[in-house]
Amino acid sequence: MRVAAIESLVLDASVALAWCLEDETTAYTEGVLDLLTGGREALVPSLWPYEVANVLALAERKRRATWATIRSFLDRMYSLPIRVDESGMTAAFEQALSIARQRRLSAYDAAYLELAIRERLPLATLDGDLRRAAHAIGVALIGSK
Repeated sequence: MRVAAIESLVLDASVALAWCLEDETTAYTEGVLDLLTGGREALVPSLWPYEVANVLALAERKRRATWATIRSFLDRMYSLPIRVDESGMTAAFEQALSIARQRRLSAYDAAYLELAIRERLPLATLDGDLRRAAHAIGVALIGSK
């Protein structure tokens, strides 16, 4: 898959959080950030802001990030073209639950996969189980050939 052809992508929280937590930043996560700052749009499931907020709260509690670092990260998130999908309960209870059962994923991870399938978009994630499930059912992955 050619990156130049990508207009939009589904963004897993694992990738975005790496932009805040320096010990998780990789060339891959920086490449995804470059896509967004270069004009690509990210689509995220409705659970995404809560998932990100939860990890940020835990990171501050465990002293992995300061409030100043988190605040700077949030300001950056607000400036990026990230759109929250509001598909509702049917996507969660029917499609995502089915994917979670079939692929042995958490319902949270299945939400990203369901969104990528429904919108026919590639997925950006650091999660190994989610990457394997996406690959198995033919969902394109950012950073895969």
